[in-house]
Amino acid sequence: MNIDKPTQRQVIRYSYLWLREAKGGHEQGRKDRPCAIVLVAPDEQNRDQVLVAPITHSPPAGVGNAIELPAAVKAQLGLDSRRSWIVTTELNRFRWPGPDLQRLDDDAVYGELPMPLFRQLVQSMKVNIRAGRLRTVTRTE
Repeated sequence: MNIDKPTQRQVIRYSYLWLREAKGGHEQGRKDRPCAIVLVAPDEQNRDQVLVAPITHSPPAGVGNAIELPAAVKAQLGLDSRRSWIVTTELNRFRWPGPDLQRLDDDAVYGELPMPLFRQLVQSMKVNIRAGRLRTVTRTE
């Protein structure tokens, strides 16, 4: 996988800043974690802006707040065997590659989500957008 050009569905290692941390005045994530790239779009200077959803071991607080990563997908990505969820109620937005992208050996990409799982992720986010539950933390360089 190449980190030069981000693509939807990639799972990257990233220092994710939770909304609650940003509201508390933090500017840096407290730990590196896998995150799924949900959207890549050019900004005014034609540089890639990326939206990422965090992957966590913490069970979701409510129905529709996250989707579970199947064990087979976790194994394919090289992640641990503990249950994990992709959060669908918050995102980080940053200009690629940004200072918070973390390398794994010579890369920062674990792999890609299978298309059916990615569609499920996007659908859950659409539901949360319509319900006013999706929040974005815009990161600085």
